[in-house]
Amino acid sequence: IILLYKMIAKIACRLARHVSTEAHRTTQVRRFLHGAYFRIEPSIQEALVEGRPVVALESTIITHGMAYPQNLSMAREVEKIVMRNGAVPATIALDVSADLTELGRTPVAVVSAGVKSILDIGRTLEYLETQGVCVAAFGASRMFPAFFSSQSGFQAPYHVQDEEEAAKLIASTLGLGLSSGVLIAVPCPQERAASGQLIEDATQQALSEASSVSLSNFLYIGRSKGITGKELTPFLLQKINELTSGKSLDSSILLLNGANKGVVCHTDLALIQNNARVGSCIAVALSKLQKATRKGSMPRRGDTTLPQPVVIGGINVDFIAKAQNPVILSGGQTNAGRVRRTFGGVGRNLADCLSRLGLTPLLLSAVGKDEHSESVLHYCHHMDMSAILQLEGKSTATYSAVITSAGELSIGLGDMDIHQQITEQYVCMPADLQPSAYEKLCGEKKANVDRTLPKVSQFKEKLCQAPLVCIDGNVPLSTIQYVCKLAREHQLAVCYEPTDENKASKPFLSDSWKALTYISPNLQELKAINRTLGNPLPAGTEHSEELTATSLCAAHYPAIPISKEQIVNVSGAGDSLMAGIAAGMLANHDTDTCVWMGLLAARLSLCSYEPISPEISTSTVSQEQVQSRPWPKAKVWKLD
Repeated sequence: IILLYKMIAKIACRLARHVSTEAHRTTQVRRFLHGAYFRIEPSIQEALVEGRPVVALESTIITHGMAYPQNLSMAREVEKIVMRNGAVPATIALDVSADLTELGRTPVAVVSAGVKSILDIGRTLEYLETQGVCVAAFGASRMFPAFFSSQSGFQAPYHVQDEEEAAKLIASTLGLGLSSGVLIAVPCPQERAASGQLIEDATQQALSEASSVSLSNFLYIGRSKGITGKELTPFLLQKINELTSGKSLDSSILLLNGANKGVVCHTDLALIQNNARVGSCIAVALSKLQKATRKGSMPRRGDTTLPQPVVIGGINVDFIAKAQNPVILSGGQTNAGRVRRTFGGVGRNLADCLSRLGLTPLLLSAVGKDEHSESVLHYCHHMDMSAILQLEGKSTATYSAVITSAGELSIGLGDMDIHQQITEQYVCMPADLQPSAYEKLCGEKKANVDRTLPKVSQFKEKLCQAPLVCIDGNVPLSTIQYVCKLAREHQLAVCYEPTDENKASKPFLSDSWKALTYISPNLQELKAINRTLGNPLPAGTEHSEELTATSLCAAHYPAIPISKEQIVNVSGAGDSLMAGIAAGMLANHDTDTCVWMGLLAARLSLCSYEPISPEISTSTVSQEQVQSRPWPKAKVWKLD
């Protein structure tokens, strides 16, 4: 949950995960948030990635509304309120004006106090309706609150009695795929309503001293004195503080609403604390609702009615550094840029996407017992990670890439030795294996291994019953050969993901490749495989019409159109494509439907900062979604 703009005593609930990635505006906003102009603290970024409730606290009252040290103590108290209610506080410093307009074009939920009487509340509500903003009153009454009173004389279009109803309204509104936001108006606590009159009188006098009670005149006079933009806020606050002999800061915090450029509004400190409490409770309720929805569309881990697919491959923690400037300086100099941590690895990506598509495969992989592994396991809570080998003294695989400002890879470094622990013995360990052999397998004492022998002994049985086995090129050659041998013996469907050009040819170094049912190479990987089979391409050519196979059928399916501006990340698109196709095959769909499901999944991941888009689900990638849109006809070649 994150806030993009400034409103009256606001706390925003970020809902971008539930917004259709089809919206070009949303993509632009996401690019801004993750660009050089917006920095997210690592702890907040980790909470967002892990799906924990985060409440963004707007900081104008800290910078303009209160003097030091009152502003600092107030900010800390509000953060404590958010934490006490089970959410993560994120105090922000992003100043974006035109609040009401922004609410109409940004999918965000704002928890706000009522509107100051100087505003035309009726017209404000009409404008919000015109912008497509869902407005709801929070609490016992449907009455849209004024600032110091729960009674404004205007009914809110919607009404939510508690945080659970608010969370459901937010989720259902964004489920429609609209690009507008939600405003939850919280009335002032009854015990504080009477104290507002002092501030109201001071506000009117401050405006009068500016030459007129007319708001427009106030702005004009202020600007004629050289007071413009954000400087109008401290000008007004200082005047009201003088008129109330400092009582305004004792009882109230005053804000200048950036949406209306000079519309004065103020809120009691207790009201800010109340908004923090309500906002964090809504965030927690929404997080629970999202997790319940995701779990409801996936089979339970303990559900053994149908055999699980099995994925064997690597898990990586990726650190991607993108330079801000066109030229990367060498010689030990520090370059400005943006560094992001994501969770990848081809095997993990395939298992992640298949899980989001309702299949929940068993993932066989290895990680170290370190800080990275704990983050990975927590992030992958929606996946079946029960078989992961977690080893003391080993490092979880990490990959670091430096990318130019144009998006080209400058240098990449990988620490992936732990993938060699995905051995033949680990993958297909028999039930009667002795502990001494298990110790030899792991290169560790058994007491230092975080997974127990009984769990590992079941893998071979699950592998032999799997409707599909996916294996990536990161695992050792002997493991690939053993799985292919087992596939031939048990007539298993095997999908091989080559991973990269240097690893693509592993199954083709022997006759193991004859056990493969599916393979998903890119052009460079396909050329490497062709050379390994003894069929080199003609020198100096990128494509060749020469084929040695006696028969070949090829089909080209055009990708779903997407602009360069919408593309955020390409690292998991291929894995999403393969997983979408595999999900269709396991559902016994025809070839066209399977490929189109893969294209739907790939497009979603192209628009996501995570390798596998959280938007991928059984509702966004399905036969029904395929049937709901037109598709260009595939071009087919058949050579005999």
